[in-house]
Amino acid sequence: MSDRHRTELLLAFGIALGIFVAYQVRHVLLLIYISALFAVVFRPVIELVRRVRMGSWNPSRGFAVLIIAAFAFAAAMLVLAFLAPPIIRDVEGLAADWPHRAVSLFERLSELPIAGKFDAARLEQYLSGTARGIFSLLKGIAGGLVGFFSWLVLTAYFILDGDRAFHWAMSLFPRHHRFRLESTFLRAEQRLRKWLIGQAVLMLILGISSAIVFGLLRIKYSYALSVFAGLANIVPILGPVMSVILAGIVAAFDSWWKLLGVVIFYLLYQLNLPPLAVIIALSLGGALAGVLGALIGVPTAALVAVILDEYVVRKETAPAELAASDA
Repeated sequence: MSDRHRTELLLAFGIALGIFVAYQVRHVLLLIYISALFAVVFRPVIELVRRVRMGSWNPSRGFAVLIIAAFAFAAAMLVLAFLAPPIIRDVEGLAADWPHRAVSLFERLSELPIAGKFDAARLEQYLSGTARGIFSLLKGIAGGLVGFFSWLVLTAYFILDGDRAFHWAMSLFPRHHRFRLESTFLRAEQRLRKWLIGQAVLMLILGISSAIVFGLLRIKYSYALSVFAGLANIVPILGPVMSVILAGIVAAFDSWWKLLGVVIFYLLYQLNLPPLAVIIALSLGGALAGVLGALIGVPTAALVAVILDEYVVRKETAPAELAASDA
């Protein structure tokens, strides 16, 4: 066996081993990736705090991170102090009322003119499965506190040492490719930041508007439903669908008119359907890594789009533009 074949064989074995190891630790890699995404959003805020000067002193990056973390923690505690009691009360009430309210809903469904076309047992099984899935998701979110704190720590480290890690990664590439690659990732960083900030604003808008609409419709457990609607909207398409299913079922416990009001509200909110690229990104992310994959599917697609635009689209259009200018 020649040295070239031996090198190619070792390279193929190394790539296969790397893929296997990456698959085994995929959850850790996913957590690191999400932390890096959020560090992209928070870094401009940190730099803004660092520009504050008191005489000849200005805060270091670590001190700026502590200031932002303290403000965020204080704001979170203030919000929880006002919102946590009614939300906990609503969740406990919904869990306690679900069995007998579901029975009442099935009885009212059987009185509809089109009830004969539905299999009541299958419908009951479907609704029960939907409820179990939603409550399992809520339990999963509650059980993810350890992952949440790990995410906080990793995000802080990315903010503190992100530049050093970025320049180290760039140093692995040839010098003549380094400048173009750096500018590409900086453009991708700006696009990711805009998407994440926009998604956070949409979550806030949906949560507040849901609370207003549910309150006007006098739907029970409106606090818990509106908070769930806002948080679920972090996953496009899938999140709103899950929230409208839960809110629709709770509204149907009282009357069909409330159910109709919930459906109309969500149809108006989701009037602009997402483009095909978003649906494909969500499908691929969900298939690869479940809910977390769907969460990062869209920002990852934005990152890939910037890279393709730089290294594929511009590479193909540059010769054509050069030929046109020569003509």
